[in-house]
Amino acid sequence: MRFEGIYTPIVTPYHDDFSCNEEVLAQTVEHLIASGAHGIIVAGSTGEYYAQTMEERLWMMGRCRDLIDGRVPMIVGTGAIRTEDSVEYAKEAKKHGATALLVATPPYAYPTGREIALHALAVDRAANLPVMLYNYPGRMSVNMDEECLDRLGRSPNFCAIKESSGDINRLHMLARDYPHIALSCGMDDQALEFFAWGARSWVCAGSNFAPKAHIALYQACAVEGDFTKGRAIMSAMLPLMRVLEQGGKFVQCIKYGLTLRGIDAGPPRRPLQPLNKDDKRELAEVIRTMDTAVSKITGVTI
Repeated sequence: MRFEGIYTPIVTPYHDDFSCNEEVLAQTVEHLIASGAHGIIVAGSTGEYYAQTMEERLWMMGRCRDLIDGRVPMIVGTGAIRTEDSVEYAKEAKKHGATALLVATPPYAYPTGREIALHALAVDRAANLPVMLYNYPGRMSVNMDEECLDRLGRSPNFCAIKESSGDINRLHMLARDYPHIALSCGMDDQALEFFAWGARSWVCAGSNFAPKAHIALYQACAVEGDFTKGRAIMSAMLPLMRVLEQGGKFVQCIKYGLTLRGIDAGPPRRPLQPLNKDDKRELAEVIRTMDTAVSKITGVTI
């Protein structure tokens, strides 16, 4: 599989009692597809998979499959501490019609590169689907190192990596030494650099509420090769990225950003708490400013 474009890790909208808001989930899927998102990721970190039961995660697979209805690829996250659980999610993802899997390092366990590879290979054997690896040491405490990547590179299913380390040297290493594993941007404030080094896709939570702005940057850099335009768009988006990353309120910001678009995504699951009034006001102003700036650059209403 060739990952191309903007892949949105979809939020899980909740009612106040933390049950899934099916109506808003359907609205979100339609919003993303109508806006031009190239794929939807179910059970990514932004979807709060870590706060859901296995039953809830399986339900989300099935419901999103029905809502997407084959119009764009559906990638399913298999994140879990236990390899056995990740294997089960992979099997169920295949049953539910997933196009590909997102395979992350098991959190908290602190595995070695060899152990990460064996975990990912077990998931691969269970489903035999295309895999986008997910390297996020900020959450998982360890990198998918060269030993891990060398082992996984032997299977053609491991065809991409969402790189979220923030380490520009890893970006260089992946681009030069592992060209058979396609780069996907997983660090929003480095999107321009990823595209310059050949990335063809971007997994971006902000595209839940600002898909057109994210698509505009991808279009300028990866499709048109116009990095002058890309730098202008990136400059307009950077204040948003700074707000999203500050203060550990990432999921809350994504959900409120969607709510500002008229799609009430509800609260985050505990232990996270909703944004306060000042945070909401700041986020709303940053989004408004970004929309205006990107619209002027592209000539497209964002």
